[in-house]
Amino acid sequence: MTDEVPAKGSILGKLVPARYVLALLGSIGMAIVYGLKVNLSVAMVAMLNHTAIKAHGGGGGHGSVTLSNASQVSLVEECSPPGGASNVTAKVEGGPFEWSEPLQGTLLSCYFWGYLVSQIPLAHVAENFSAKWVMLFSVAINVVCTLLTPVFTKLHYGGLILMRVLEGVGGGASFPAMHVMIASWAPPSERMVMSTIIYVGTSAGTALSILLAGVCSAQWEWESVFYVMGALSCIWIVLWVILVQDNPNKQRFISLEERQMINSSLGNEQKTEHHPAVPWGKVFTSVPFWAILIAHTCSNFGWYMFLIEIPFYMKQVLKFNVASNAALSALPYFPMIIFSICLGKLLDSLQAKGKITTTFARKTATSICTLIPGVCLLVLCYIGCRHYEAVSVMSVGIVAMGSMFSGFLSNHIDIAPNFAGTLVALTNTAATLPGIVVPLFVGFVTKGNQNISAWRIIFGVTIVLFALEFLVFVFLGSGSEQPWNKAGTPKDPEAKDEKTPLKELPTKP
Repeated sequence: MTDEVPAKGSILGKLVPARYVLALLGSIGMAIVYGLKVNLSVAMVAMLNHTAIKAHGGGGGHGSVTLSNASQVSLVEECSPPGGASNVTAKVEGGPFEWSEPLQGTLLSCYFWGYLVSQIPLAHVAENFSAKWVMLFSVAINVVCTLLTPVFTKLHYGGLILMRVLEGVGGGASFPAMHVMIASWAPPSERMVMSTIIYVGTSAGTALSILLAGVCSAQWEWESVFYVMGALSCIWIVLWVILVQDNPNKQRFISLEERQMINSSLGNEQKTEHHPAVPWGKVFTSVPFWAILIAHTCSNFGWYMFLIEIPFYMKQVLKFNVASNAALSALPYFPMIIFSICLGKLLDSLQAKGKITTTFARKTATSICTLIPGVCLLVLCYIGCRHYEAVSVMSVGIVAMGSMFSGFLSNHIDIAPNFAGTLVALTNTAATLPGIVVPLFVGFVTKGNQNISAWRIIFGVTIVLFALEFLVFVFLGSGSEQPWNKAGTPKDPEAKDEKTPLKELPTKP
């Protein structure tokens, strides 16, 4: 590195800290990945010909009631559209596709097939080669497949499955890549707030995607959902390539003061030539690791239930039309962003002042994202057809789930910053299973029985999993760096007691 590079970087770096440029662009990148992930949940409402599906007896959880079950359904509580029957928009029923209920579940869950298999290998690439380029791949393949989705879907539904699986492969790289970037860039005293800024992009992307997909599908044809969102995402790719690097030592646009501050706080002024080998045996016998994995998996069941199924719940049970459905589904994600960032900043400040430990901060945040959503789902089971009260309760639960970004979801970096990418790949792989299971489970429970009583079963299962997450993480979780984080290099796995400089070594705050 020449002397001119730091000099040039110091001018720009004093204007905007490079680590927060990374956090902002990382957040936008996560927003793109999640936005392109959930847009099908809203677009499918406009893509399906619900009238034809009903006529063909394809009734099920995502759109119809079979004739054989009509008398049974009439005996249970069923909602009317808010404001009367005129609130149902005929345009929503006019989609071109007559996909059966099992096929709808497959189309919604196939994204997670690719997501499931890509995380661990791409985490290895991010840790040993470049997290920056892995994240670029994650977003780029999602953008390309989104733009091609209308063409492939019109050819055959198998084309849509192919595009969604490839998007899942790219999406699986996002969390491991960003965990590696955070471990290389975030001083321990700012780790919670930087993690929250980056990962709250998932909420922003979800909200904007639901809104934009609702507007596009209501105003234009369903294809516009994919063309508009894919095209807008291309701008990020250019900014990411130019403005982001893997670590402060590679960054041109950074002040000398910021570089030295980050390096000294992480203890990584020098770098090892090779990344340490993952101590697999110690990882899989680590109680704090298993606490994260169980919390992540249980939480994702609830998260994907809200993310994937709520648009169908609001249309098929509460009878909102597509425009109202999109607006109300997106509503809670905006206050969730504010709440998540404020909570992360508060916990970071209390920790910096020595008033709380990292462990207490992580357990507090995780408790919020389990107890409050669980209580809200319990209320939702018995609130009946009071449409806007139900939406309000759902909104509170979703906002509270934003605390997971300061909870278990950032805990991998605490216990083993050297292997943060691998750890989040492992837990997120297990946590991907609910993404596959939730649409199939909801479809099974609500098949021919699309009413509140069926959804009480779904909400009840989710409440039990939230309770399990709370108990496991509170009793078994930890925010302390684990001894096996310093397990050495590929040449000497027992070198943890030697004075070998590590790639990243944030000490326990």
